[in-house]
Amino acid sequence: MSSSTAVPGQSPIAETAPQSLCALEPRVPADRLVAEMVPPPRFDSVRFDTYVPDPNQPSQTEAVQVLGSFAAGLGGAHATGTGKRKWFGRKPVAPTGPRGVYLDGGYGVGKTHLLASLWHATPAAPSLKAFGTFVELTNLVGALGFQQTVQTLSGHRLLCIDEFELDDPGDTVLVSSLLGRLVEAGVALAATSNTLPGKLGEGRFAAVDFLREIQGLSSHFRPLRIDGEDYRHRGLPEAPPPYSDDQVTRAAYATAGASLDDFPALLGHLAKVHPSRYGALTDGITAVCLTDVQAVPDQSTALRLVVLADRLYDREVPVLASGLPFDRLFSDEMLNGGYRKKYFRAISRLTALARDAKGLVGQ
Repeated sequence: MSSSTAVPGQSPIAETAPQSLCALEPRVPADRLVAEMVPPPRFDSVRFDTYVPDPNQPSQTEAVQVLGSFAAGLGGAHATGTGKRKWFGRKPVAPTGPRGVYLDGGYGVGKTHLLASLWHATPAAPSLKAFGTFVELTNLVGALGFQQTVQTLSGHRLLCIDEFELDDPGDTVLVSSLLGRLVEAGVALAATSNTLPGKLGEGRFAAVDFLREIQGLSSHFRPLRIDGEDYRHRGLPEAPPPYSDDQVTRAAYATAGASLDDFPALLGHLAKVHPSRYGALTDGITAVCLTDVQAVPDQSTALRLVVLADRLYDREVPVLASGLPFDRLFSDEMLNGGYRKKYFRAISRLTALARDAKGLVGQ
């Protein structure tokens, strides 16, 4: 509805009233959940030829070459190379040798760029390729159930998993079981991973940890080491100072397609929406405006916020906020605990989106 809207303490603003994420409860059909397993918008245009290898790091050039050959080898009707099941309904015979690659490298070497490039380069329709983070994959299983997820992804030629998380044993076992079934069906795999919680800051590679955690699947992956500068020593970027409630509110009313929510209320609403629907929650939203940002009260709430931050970052939705700066969202206990890498990632991504939102103030 477009009308002259009064903002408390200010003159009326002749703009469209912002939406509220708290008023949205999207219902996402299963086919959409799977169809949306594609590289996020910021990686729409990446390709192997847009990756610029460091001339001082030959492993980067080698990675491009190996992944290009790997993609070309997936050009058959199915990962098995036959495209047909044997007589009497038998499962297709899984190919011998590694049918998966694991991109092993530190921060800032372009693993996600290369993983998305592999997805784009694989000669198959988008409906036969899937790309998602580890969290998105576990959310898909939660939404569809294990068996339906297996059935849905078994016909795919390639599954790419970004940020395979080694800090949750239960989810690791779940996804390893899923991948085992998909390997049996002939699906090719590609993955990157984070570091284990106790090893954050210790060395830069995680291949040994990854292959150990997936246990019986390790023989299906070829580790592909990508050397490069490690950016971890730079620490978290400084979060921009928050705005006032009035500045955030006025910006929300002045920005077409913006949402406006009280931060504690939004956190409460996230508990009512399955994380697999957080992407749909932001459909059509051009900017997220939040008032009264506070420290997150508990770990369950914090992990839900991490997923929302990932979806906003994937979709490049700027975030304008009042209250605490984003680098104070999580307690010291959380930042020193088993999920700290997730929280660091959320702070980094929300900080980047906060910088993107600077232009909304004073419109």
